[in-house]
Amino acid sequence: MKTTVLVCEDEPLARETLRDFIAAHLQLQLVGEAGDGRQALQMANALAPALVFMDIQMPEMNGLDVVRQLQVQPAIVFTTAYDQHAVTAFELNAVDYLLKPFSQQRFDQSVARVLAEGAAPREQALAALQSPAVAEPLQRILVRDRGRIFPLAVAEIEYLKSDSKYTLVAARGQHYFVRVALQDLEPRLNPERFLRVHRNAIVNLDFVESMRPDEQSQLDIHMRDGTQLLANREASKRLRDSAL
Repeated sequence: MKTTVLVCEDEPLARETLRDFIAAHLQLQLVGEAGDGRQALQMANALAPALVFMDIQMPEMNGLDVVRQLQVQPAIVFTTAYDQHAVTAFELNAVDYLLKPFSQQRFDQSVARVLAEGAAPREQALAALQSPAVAEPLQRILVRDRGRIFPLAVAEIEYLKSDSKYTLVAARGQHYFVRVALQDLEPRLNPERFLRVHRNAIVNLDFVESMRPDEQSQLDIHMRDGTQLLANREASKRLRDSAL
């Protein structure tokens, strides 16, 4: 069964490029093209495609607002010439974020990711996207590294630390920065895996090497990468109480 695809793009040349890229995939079936945001919203809800390539800057309504108002839940791949929307894209559970101009190879990588994860079936319709406070835990976030933007599996995140403007994400032996406050990320993280140990830090317990109490009985957390984080009194008590 082919994966149905809707293209939402106001630039005719960009639509043509996407049309050609899609035609090169036997697994994909193009079911429609929208030239502005309102048309994109109407067509997505009516056609319930499994995959949507969504431009962000469009007339009538931008692509981010379209996704927020969808009554169906397709896999979303944002396409844009601007990288400043990447963090918002991951909040909307985008599968990928293609920066224009992108190549057939980069497009193919995005399609492979969608097919591997399983695009939402055509008949699956939801009332609306859930609010972040009640949504399912995040599965991935989009991060930047040396001019690239790519998805990072949340399970690979070792810890998060925040300052006044950015949140540092430690994963894969690297540090990435996202413009999302720690308090906004925390409700979207799996509480069975992630624990807020301090006002400015959240750890993934899967990557904790050991914990030792200091002179004030607060736990000094040693991460596998050698990082040390001091848990506050509340978090230290929770950790001690959960120990067998």
